[in-house]
Amino acid sequence: MNIPSFPSRKVRILLLSLLMPVLLGGMWTWWAESHRDQERELRNLVQDHLEEWFPGPMQASSGQYGLLRHGSAVRTENPRSVVLVHGLDEPGGIWHDLVPVLEAMELEVWEFRYPNDQAIDRSVQLLAVAWATLEGRRDVVMIGHSMGGLVIRDFVSRLRHPVGASPLIDGPAISGVILVGTPSQGSEWARLRVWLELREYFTTVTDRRFSLFAALRDGTGAAKVDLHPGSTFLAGLNGRDWPQQVPVTIIGGSMPTTPAPLEESFRAISEDFVSPELEQALKAQVAELGDVVGDGAVAVASLSFPGGPPPILVPASHRGLLARRVPSDPQPPAIAHIVASIRAWEAGRE
Repeated sequence: MNIPSFPSRKVRILLLSLLMPVLLGGMWTWWAESHRDQERELRNLVQDHLEEWFPGPMQASSGQYGLLRHGSAVRTENPRSVVLVHGLDEPGGIWHDLVPVLEAMELEVWEFRYPNDQAIDRSVQLLAVAWATLEGRRDVVMIGHSMGGLVIRDFVSRLRHPVGASPLIDGPAISGVILVGTPSQGSEWARLRVWLELREYFTTVTDRRFSLFAALRDGTGAAKVDLHPGSTFLAGLNGRDWPQQVPVTIIGGSMPTTPAPLEESFRAISEDFVSPELEQALKAQVAELGDVVGDGAVAVASLSFPGGPPPILVPASHRGLLARRVPSDPQPPAIAHIVASIRAWEAGRE
């Protein structure tokens, strides 16, 4: 008679420790999908308490956030300025190919950096405080990538140029806005946010550079709730009129298949959890979303917003709109349209 053998106690503990994050992530996703506003409130509350309880570790280092100047002084007097606003979980480098082009146009280039995982309206308030840095300058063009475009839209339509009301902040006017890969109607990839957060955790641990407070200073995930299609934030933003005196250019990517980096990310997540089944589950969620339309992260249908122009579509992935994968790649396709828009607006003013 063959007696079935059971895994040893150590093996059972190891398997449980590997499966527990997956189980917890699934339970959290199930609750969050049906209680998004409560989830956002909970994440904001956690962030507020952390800043209250740990003021030292939660304090950002000097120059980490705010409006930061790129390059040296331009050669013209009273130059026109450009403010760049990055997107969610941006690791850096998204502007490396664009900044030299803008500086060659003798534009003064600024970058707004913020805790990109916090609620979007909190990032907008941080921008409002930093806007005084630009005092005395002429009108400003704003360029946002991905979620950064939502920060810009909220800042312009609610604070700096609200329709039918006086501006709520002073400072230079905004002469044009360029949205690059911005999910104005949200992104279904927000459904995968729990797994991406777990991936970020395991990556930092593996690289032995994990810092709990470094991660928490960037926010507690409320931004991903705001990005969910139909979120309260997006409903308010898209229900607000856009100021007609501020021209807009919308640029988006259109790809026929899921980009390789996303496939690689799914594979890496599964390897982290030692679970081939997880990779299949993530791919199944992608299949439920339908064929990938857009740049791999933002669907074409999500680019437009009420009062905005139709988008300009180029063949590129989400990051490939603005950033080369390798130095030998051609110039990212969104850059030419950015230059054309700025020059057209300048010619119109002149």
